[in-house]
Amino acid sequence: MRKLTIALMASAIALAGATGASAAEIAVIVKTVNSTFWQNVQKGADAAIAKAEGKHTMTFQGPAAESAIADEVNMVENAVNRKVGAILLAPSDPDALVPAVKKAWEARIPVVIIDSQLADGADKYYQSFLATDNRKAGELAAQAMIEKVGTTGKIAVMSYVAGAGSEIGRVGGFTDYIKKNSKLEIVGPYYSQSQMATALNQTTDVLAANSDLKGIFGANEPTAIGMGRAIKQAGKAGKLVAIGFDGNQDLQEFVKDGTLHATVVQGSYQMGDKGVEALLKLLDKQKIEKTIDTGVVVVTKDNIDKPEAKNVLY
Repeated sequence: MRKLTIALMASAIALAGATGASAAEIAVIVKTVNSTFWQNVQKGADAAIAKAEGKHTMTFQGPAAESAIADEVNMVENAVNRKVGAILLAPSDPDALVPAVKKAWEARIPVVIIDSQLADGADKYYQSFLATDNRKAGELAAQAMIEKVGTTGKIAVMSYVAGAGSEIGRVGGFTDYIKKNSKLEIVGPYYSQSQMATALNQTTDVLAANSDLKGIFGANEPTAIGMGRAIKQAGKAGKLVAIGFDGNQDLQEFVKDGTLHATVVQGSYQMGDKGVEALLKLLDKQKIEKTIDTGVVVVTKDNIDKPEAKNVLY
């Protein structure tokens, strides 16, 4: 009888850990810890878990590099094996992480995915997906462009990888908004393959070939950095409207010195904050949305030192 009682107690404890009926560990696992973007995700996650006032705990980890996919798979599997209460995951590979997330689902451990989607068909294994609405972000960049250059003239689009999911939404949103709301002529897009040096060379050529260019959009971090450097080297800083994307130190400096009129920054802080918040709700048996937009902020010289910008810059 005593053995049966002990066994039932052990089962109850295990079930409580899996379903969040008592204090539980939220395991946050990102693509790499060696990146300011993911460190900003951690800041958001820390802020969210602090709101739980000790009711649950949180761990944060990731591989040394985004290419260390097997290491991230092992981290998820280890979290499942130690029966964490919930998992917040930024998958480095859409296919490789699916079996590990499935194991969490089989163990009744809620999972929320951030930043990058898992492969088609895996949505039944997680409870929510949080990311940037790239089309909306592209539209915001286009709005900022039209506000500064007007509705006529010539602008250029410096893109990154043709056909990438984020590129389709981001550059598609930008160009569609420009075509619908102005008579601006679009030069490009040019594809840097997310190489800063390539973007620099491409932008240098575009500026030389289009002396009447009124504006230019760099659609991701390395492309926008290369674009900004080319603008400065050509002596064009402040002489045309340049809008970047993302918010590392280089791009912040370009905004401050006027090389960029604005940069559109993804909510990395919000991915951590809203992601952990969503898991806290699940642990309290509350319902959450299947898709949650983590938002973007258009950062300019006017708001770069304000909290709304500081929370997304990294």
